[in-house]
Amino acid sequence: MAPVENRIQGDAMRNLDGQLITVLGGGGFVGRYVVQRLLTLGARVRVAQRDPRAAVFLKPLGGLGQTQFVAADVRDAASVARAVQGSDAVVNLAGSFDAMHAVQAEGAGHAAAAAKAAGARAFAHVSAIGADRDSASAYGRSKGDGEAAVRAAFPEATILRPSIVFGREDRFINRFAALMRMTPVVPVIAPATKLQPVYVGDVADAVVAALAAPVAGDLFELGGPQVLTMAALQQWIAAATGRKRLFVEMPDAVAGALAAGLGWLPGAPITRDQWRMLQVDNVVAPGAAGLAQLGITPTSLAAVAEGWLVQYRRHGRFAGAAAR
Repeated sequence: MAPVENRIQGDAMRNLDGQLITVLGGGGFVGRYVVQRLLTLGARVRVAQRDPRAAVFLKPLGGLGQTQFVAADVRDAASVARAVQGSDAVVNLAGSFDAMHAVQAEGAGHAAAAAKAAGARAFAHVSAIGADRDSASAYGRSKGDGEAAVRAAFPEATILRPSIVFGREDRFINRFAALMRMTPVVPVIAPATKLQPVYVGDVADAVVAALAAPVAGDLFELGGPQVLTMAALQQWIAAATGRKRLFVEMPDAVAGALAAGLGWLPGAPITRDQWRMLQVDNVVAPGAAGLAQLGITPTSLAAVAEGWLVQYRRHGRFAGAAAR
C-alpha cells in the first residue's frame, strides 16, 4: 500500500468537523485519547459504554453540547443500535479479558451491523496483533472472530491491530513498574518473546486517520519504533525507574505449569490464556501496512515515559536531586 499523505492534518480537519461520531468504549484507556482528538478536530462525539457516568471526565475536553454520553453494551445488539443512531461514523474499542467471545467477537459484529444499519459512512474497529481464528489463545480467537464478524457486517470497515499499547494509564508498563517497586527479584515469563509497544496517542491518531479518509477494507498493524524482547522491556523499565533488580527468566515449562495451576485465581500473575498468547511474538508482520501509511511517526517509549514513570522512582520527581 502506498503511503497516504498525512490524513490527520489534512482530510480530518475537513471531514470530521461537525460530524457525529460514536465511540463504543470511549471512556477506556484508548478511548479517552480517541475522544480527545476527535473533539479537538471539531467532531461531535457520543461516548457509549456500559456505565456512561464513568466517562463524564471527558466532558470538559469539548465545547458546549459537543459531547454526549449514552449507555450501551456491545453484547446487547439493541442497545448498540440505539447508541449509534444518526452517527456519521462509529469506532469500536470494546474489549474484555473475561467475556472475550461475547464482547470481542459477537459484540464486534453487533457494533458493525448497527453502524451499517444506521448509515454510517465509516467504521473503525480496533482489534489486536495476534488476532487469528485458529489461535491457541481464546483472546486471539475472539479477536479473529471479531474481525470476521466486522467484515461480514461492514465490509468497508477499517481494522486496526495494535501491539501492546503503552501510555500513562496502561495496565502493562505500569504493572511491571509497580512490581519492581515492591520486590528486588522479578520473574520474567516468556523472556524471548518479542513485543513492539505502540503509544496510545499514535493508536488514537490512527483511528482518526481511518475515519477521516477511509479506504474500503483497510487493515493496519500498529507497532512502535522499537522491537524488544520481554526480558529487554523489563530491563528498560527498571532502568527508567532507577531500580536495580535481579531478573529471573522462567523456563516455559515452569511458567506454563504456574499459569495452569494458579491462573484461575483472582489476581494471578498470569493466566493460562495469557501464557498461550506469549508463546507468539507480538510484532507487526513483514510488509503489513502500519502507522507510516497513515502519515504517523511512531512514538518511542523513552519519548513519553518520563512523564508518568517518575512516580515509580524512589524519590519521585526529586530522584535526580537526591542522587546528586
